[in-house]
Amino acid sequence: MAQGTFQEDGFLVLEGFLSADECVAMQQRIGELVANMDVPLHCRTIFSTQDEQLKVLDNRDYFWDSGDKIRFFFEKGVFDEKGDFLVPPEKSINKIGHALHAHDPVFRSVTHSPKVQALAKSLGLQMPVVVQSMYIFKQPHLGGEVTPHQDATFLYTEPLGRLLGIWIALEDATLENGCLWFIPGSHTSGVSRRLIRAPAGSMPVTSFLGSEPARDNSLFVPTPVRRGALILIHGEVVHKSEQNLSDRSRHAYTFHLMEALGTVWSPENWLQPTAELPFPPLYA
Repeated sequence: MAQGTFQEDGFLVLEGFLSADECVAMQQRIGELVANMDVPLHCRTIFSTQDEQLKVLDNRDYFWDSGDKIRFFFEKGVFDEKGDFLVPPEKSINKIGHALHAHDPVFRSVTHSPKVQALAKSLGLQMPVVVQSMYIFKQPHLGGEVTPHQDATFLYTEPLGRLLGIWIALEDATLENGCLWFIPGSHTSGVSRRLIRAPAGSMPVTSFLGSEPARDNSLFVPTPVRRGALILIHGEVVHKSEQNLSDRSRHAYTFHLMEALGTVWSPENWLQPTAELPFPPLYA
């Protein structure tokens, strides 16, 4: 594997990591979960990556307590004032998070597959654990932009450099439907801001330390990929995706690994391991 390229750029595309059949199996499983989802009115939570996201989340606990659960989050503008759907529910979902890897057999088997384990070993990970997972829909016309960010802003470790994102395209990701964009080499100068969770009972639930600097748009490089491709994402590389303006969705399954050996998961991160779900070892 081109490990040198990953160390230099902070991301790496591996085309053809999964077969079309493996992608379809995950999409079919998500179809079943969505068909059977029961999200109470008061939990119909809109997810936005804008800086205002914490104000937009209608039911904060539904989101903040989702680290060890399978929960559904929606795009803006899909509910009326009563919380009823204005568009078909399956077209309204932004993402499902954050523990598919632990609670769903299809996603658990992909996450812990021999292929993924071999990839982690080739990167030198000795005791990787899975900290979270998400299924991202990027709906046609509705799929919102994801503003430039570093994953370690939300999933902070000490020392830095112990977080690795695995992003798998389950459909073609194109310039039109919102593929990922990266700033190559932007993973070497630390983290510009951190999302901090307040002690239990405090308000606001979270706040940002630091701020996202203005970034030169011309530095971003698009990474369109075919279905089945895997993109390795360093925890500190700056990346984004644009709004989906096309007629095609851009489904992806993504999860994060942490090298647990000699690493402290920040107790101030929004997502924490629980007694019910400690971070599962990847090599188990």
